[in-house]
Amino acid sequence: MEEGNHSEVTEFILSGLTDHPELQVPLFVVFLLIYGVTLVGNGGMILLITIDPRLHTPMYFFLRNLSFCDLCFSSIISPKMLLNFLAERKSISYTACAVQVNLSIIFAEVECLLLAVMVYDRYVAICNPPLYTVTMSRQLCKELVAGVYIVGVVDSIIYTCFTFWLSFCSSNTTNHFFCDILPLLVLSYSDTRINEIMLFAFMSCITVSNFVTVLLSYVYIISTILQIRSTEGRRKAFSTCTFHLTSVVLIFGTLFFMYLCPTSSYSMDTDKMVSVFYTLGIPMLNPLIYSLRNTEVKDALRKEMNKLITNS
Repeated sequence: MEEGNHSEVTEFILSGLTDHPELQVPLFVVFLLIYGVTLVGNGGMILLITIDPRLHTPMYFFLRNLSFCDLCFSSIISPKMLLNFLAERKSISYTACAVQVNLSIIFAEVECLLLAVMVYDRYVAICNPPLYTVTMSRQLCKELVAGVYIVGVVDSIIYTCFTFWLSFCSSNTTNHFFCDILPLLVLSYSDTRINEIMLFAFMSCITVSNFVTVLLSYVYIISTILQIRSTEGRRKAFSTCTFHLTSVVLIFGTLFFMYLCPTSSYSMDTDKMVSVFYTLGIPMLNPLIYSLRNTEVKDALRKEMNKLITNS
């Protein structure tokens, strides 16, 4: 293209979830409630695990990091989304868009990798309990979490750089409610084939490898649980895995649908709906899943509530 025929964009327009003005305020209220529940749920989980000594175990150390990840992930998307529901001009600067892409990828990948780390923790606890405290040492737990964040940051930098090296011209309106890679690729007039191949390859590698790791681990875990003679022992072992397995199905199922479907079947409107569930729904549901189905968390919460009532 000739230089005089276009100018590089300095901002993007986010079309949001709907074009109907009468739905903006009701949607603002709904998603404000969702964000509020996310903040309270994940913030409460972090606080509870921090202050209760009975929850100072590797499993809850990883769960606290998962709650932190959900809290950050939702906070990257929700405030701007809520503001745009009430704004006449739903714009985001070029720099802010790049930051949003970068941070959202970091915490999305960290969440997936944390789930794989958590299933390894459950594998050691159930399949090799005598060596659990030795194997899952505090130092190893810290190293695993650090490694997860390093991978997330490196991958995010690669994705973001490749995306924002593309050229964007007059059409700067993206059919989405936040800055995501796929909608941005649609806007670019550059050749995006390399970006699409790289995105598919990286997502396939990370998502599929994590999912296979989780799947194989659960095969060993379930076979070990079935060998436990005590009915109470089997029930307790299953209960420690069900909430984690629920999160795995929700997150990996959504990722497979979003990024690993054929390009020919890709729909921006469908992607928006799935993205709402992935970026806002799952961070809200995770603390509910882990608290409502976990006896230790419920006991710890009950203990702290009784302390507050007694002290008041």
